[in-house]
Amino acid sequence: MANQKYPQHDITLDRRPAVEAATGKRRSAIYLDVSRGVFPPPIRIGARAVAWPRHEYQQVVAARVAGRGDDDIRELVNRLVAARKG
Repeated sequence: MANQKYPQHDITLDRRPAVEAATGKRRSAIYLDVSRGVFPPPIRIGARAVAWPRHEYQQVVAARVAGRGDDDIRELVNRLVAARKG
């Protein structure tokens, strides 16, 4: 029986350089978007390391490509972060 507490799909974590490449944004712009609530915050993977779940930031990029506004993307980010808690 599968553990219901954790998602059933594989989760790939990407470090900042990969996120920068995927979004076309540099570190400062990514963290500004995190502070504005329009980009998911990273998760801590070590004492001095963070990463982003790939499926989360890809959904945000797809929403941008689809022309969604900041309010829609903020709502998406809130749902994604809430889903982390199960």
